[in-house]
Amino acid sequence: FGKKLYSIFFKTYTEKVWGIPCTEIRAEWAAQRIQGLSLAKAILSAANLNRRSDNIKTLINEFQYPRLGPGQMWETCTDRIRGMGNEVLMRHYAHAIELQGGKVVAVRARTDQGESRFECEHVINTSAVRSLVRALEPAVPAPVAAAAEGLKYRDFLVVALMLEASDLFPDNWIYIHTPGVKVGRIQNFNNWSKAMVPVEGHTCLGLEYFCFKGDGLWESKDEDLVKLATEEFLSLGLAPANTKVVDGAVIRMPKAYPIYDSAYRAHLDAVRAHIDDIPNLHTVGRNGMHKYNNADHSMLTAMFALENMRGAKHDVWAVNTDYEYHEEQKVEEQQIGGRTGAAAASAG
Repeated sequence: FGKKLYSIFFKTYTEKVWGIPCTEIRAEWAAQRIQGLSLAKAILSAANLNRRSDNIKTLINEFQYPRLGPGQMWETCTDRIRGMGNEVLMRHYAHAIELQGGKVVAVRARTDQGESRFECEHVINTSAVRSLVRALEPAVPAPVAAAAEGLKYRDFLVVALMLEASDLFPDNWIYIHTPGVKVGRIQNFNNWSKAMVPVEGHTCLGLEYFCFKGDGLWESKDEDLVKLATEEFLSLGLAPANTKVVDGAVIRMPKAYPIYDSAYRAHLDAVRAHIDDIPNLHTVGRNGMHKYNNADHSMLTAMFALENMRGAKHDVWAVNTDYEYHEEQKVEEQQIGGRTGAAAASAG
């Protein structure tokens, strides 16, 4: 893209997200996120010319979105699991994974009532690799523990603002490259689904901030973050200056982004050399693999793990290693567990 476009469109936002200079970010991250996107394709997309050609598929214009947001998928999943006579246990902090003879035999979890122990044939982990390694009993060798502790994460918080206004802008989300504000991205939930903002004439925006747990932004009071988000949004000129903010809320999410720094690959390889030898321990998803996957790739790793539990030989770590651009519109036939289905990449 060249130095000028990099400085305008990539540098500021990318460093907001990761909290480290772009020179420290490994090439794997860029390869996953922007391969297949060229300057020419970006211009054609901006001009809507991509709709006139079957050869340009990047930057899709639409995809399916749950009516009440992504959480609706997991609420429905929970209901179906319980409807089949199974349990979904909330508020259980899994802190220990017991191994005997090189295999997992039980998981221990803390609850408000004490500690529970669950014997198991398989364990699927979606927690951070660092947390997984800490939980293994007996403890892993010192070099493996040190490697796990070397893996770093970027934390995240979103300030939801309810505005007494509608039709502010047509986008689902906007990336904020402006260096003078801390906000990195703004989502317009009305544009995802009208059902998410049931109050007529109002708009709910999610202002996203990238931070490290424990820093000034993370530790700020909710009311101060709502004030900051309100001031920054109005300063960007995306709404009239007299737009009224009638409510606000803050949601914090630790370890939202696994960091691809200069040392992460060596650390992850050292951890994998240990945990890959445990046949009934399956680690999946963005945090479970320290891999910047979107939701679709993360769910595919879980599906493959389930197939492996039933005798398949999928290489879960190979999912999304072809570095296809994540927002590419690509539908291909996938044979999963004897079923043929269409898999489409989604934006995120």
